[in-house]
Amino acid sequence: MKRREFLSKGLTVSTAVALGSSSLSQSFAAELPADIINMSASKLSAAIRQRQVSCEEVMSAYLQRIHRYNPVYNAIVSLVEDDQLLAQAREADQALASDQYRGWMHGMPHAVKDLTAVAGLRYTSGSPMFADRIAQEDSAMVARMRRAGAIFIGKTNTPEFGVGSQSYNPVFGATGCAYNPELTSGGSSGGAASGLGTHMLPVADGSDMMGSLRNPGAFNNVIGFRPSTGLMGGGDPFSRSLSSSGPMGRNTEDAIRLLHTIAAEPASHQPQALKEQLPGADRYGPLNLADQKIGWLGNFDNYLTMEPGVIDLCESNLQTLSAAGATVESCTVQYDMAELWQCWLDLRNWSRTSMRGYYENSDTRPMIKPELAWEIEQSYSLTADAIYQANAARSRWYREMNRLFDQYDFLVLPTAQVFPYSKDLHWPTEIDGRQMDTYHRWMEVVIPASLAGIPVVNVPAGFDQQGRPMGMQIMGRFGEDKKVLEFALAYEGVTDHLSRRPAGMSV
Repeated sequence: MKRREFLSKGLTVSTAVALGSSSLSQSFAAELPADIINMSASKLSAAIRQRQVSCEEVMSAYLQRIHRYNPVYNAIVSLVEDDQLLAQAREADQALASDQYRGWMHGMPHAVKDLTAVAGLRYTSGSPMFADRIAQEDSAMVARMRRAGAIFIGKTNTPEFGVGSQSYNPVFGATGCAYNPELTSGGSSGGAASGLGTHMLPVADGSDMMGSLRNPGAFNNVIGFRPSTGLMGGGDPFSRSLSSSGPMGRNTEDAIRLLHTIAAEPASHQPQALKEQLPGADRYGPLNLADQKIGWLGNFDNYLTMEPGVIDLCESNLQTLSAAGATVESCTVQYDMAELWQCWLDLRNWSRTSMRGYYENSDTRPMIKPELAWEIEQSYSLTADAIYQANAARSRWYREMNRLFDQYDFLVLPTAQVFPYSKDLHWPTEIDGRQMDTYHRWMEVVIPASLAGIPVVNVPAGFDQQGRPMGMQIMGRFGEDKKVLEFALAYEGVTDHLSRRPAGMSV
């Protein structure tokens, strides 16, 4: 098979394994870079492994894309010099020629969220305090991707310390939505999602406390998956953290493959790691939608305010699922949602106690963004009883979610309460006439999954009349990560939202 024909037809990983290696022919990256950057990460991986395309050609194509579009979107920061990256790509080609295949990310360019350490790269966390910091070693997650063969080309932009669902910071500025660079990409994994949506990255990692994988996924029309708490490891091994790392992809298959790479292995320092519950990455398939019962939570009986059009867009996709055979019903939680919000505030603010040193230091305090300073200030007033009550409320919420999962296979919510807004606006102060009393109240829709620690995936819901993307959260029972991702595969089969590309973008 000629390499031009290979790229035009595409190739699944399972088919590629059966083909065997073919010899490299002359370089064609300059002629057909669009074919390279438009391939899914899974198909690109197969192309590299079967030597249908060289790692150097892949790197050249992606660098060409980045140099053309990144000045507009500002998704990738701290980019490594071209000559260094091309040299690493050539070394990856030499390794492959010697039958030294490193894994499914062999020779693929990858940019890590700038809250994560990559040895030798800038590690700013979006803060002027660390504008010149260079990481001395890889984080555990990065080490896993490096072992799988990834070439780290730089970092993806994030808000300061990941605070806020709008990816701007005083070090690098703001990141634009893939479908309109004047609008926000969301956050805190905004650079990752924008890089995916603009095809400047084949796949991306992120992290999520308050929707930071899901909100950017919705705002950039890509997949963002927050796993069950514990699957990714990290943090306190004996508690259910509010935050989790996770994968993002242009499609669900790519997100699945990255999840299997970055999930933590069970070990003495990660006693609650859940990776052994995942099957092999090739053992996922679309669910039969006719067997699925979906509970639609909507806006929690008008508790949440939504920008006009959000609910309608989501419900149109629920009708599509219903037409495909799924049972879809509106459902109601038996819980005081105002109490859940207070639970969230107390636990989130309590998590900022580790940052009090920055606040109490007269040199660093002026560098802290106002929203983060406010959260740190709130942490000082929290009592032991308040934290006890918050954890008790969280436990009751978990039980309520399980009650609903006894009735439904999946629970569904909009991913955001607003469509992407101007990237010059730090956060929406009102929605449909209702004032937001905190900087993150406009993202309250994401806390149900975060507090429960359950698997949740953002799937695209389509676009409004202004061309702004939106998504839906698909939530499953704790530990049923595979089932949630298989639902997303089925959803892709009955919708075509992921095929819609940003207007006017070419190579």
